[in-house]
Amino acid sequence: MNIGETIRNYRLQKGMSQGDIEKRTGLLRCYLSRVENGHTIPSLDTLSKIAGAMDLPLGQFFADQHSNGNSKTLPPLTEDEVRFLSQVRRYSSNLNDSDRKLVLAMVKKMAGAAGK
Repeated sequence: MNIGETIRNYRLQKGMSQGDIEKRTGLLRCYLSRVENGHTIPSLDTLSKIAGAMDLPLGQFFADQHSNGNSKTLPPLTEDEVRFLSQVRRYSSNLNDSDRKLVLAMVKKMAGAAGK
């Protein structure tokens, strides 16, 4: 998955320029260009700003694409969920590889249980 391509595709579908996103988020156009070209990976907080500027739920950036072109629509993430995922990301850098895998497995299990 290339998040930059996904952002660009949604932005173009909405008929928006990078300048439009810049005005709505305060993120510089040159930064948005670097994200869209895969040179920079945005944080979840930044992705949330970009999604909000395009009136999309944050989860839409991560929707599974099926072979027939339809996307599986995910419910939008709440601010608390975004904050939680940001904290997981921040603290996971301090974990060893084994603990990081354990946390990821737990988050996947929780997500699977929430989807039922």
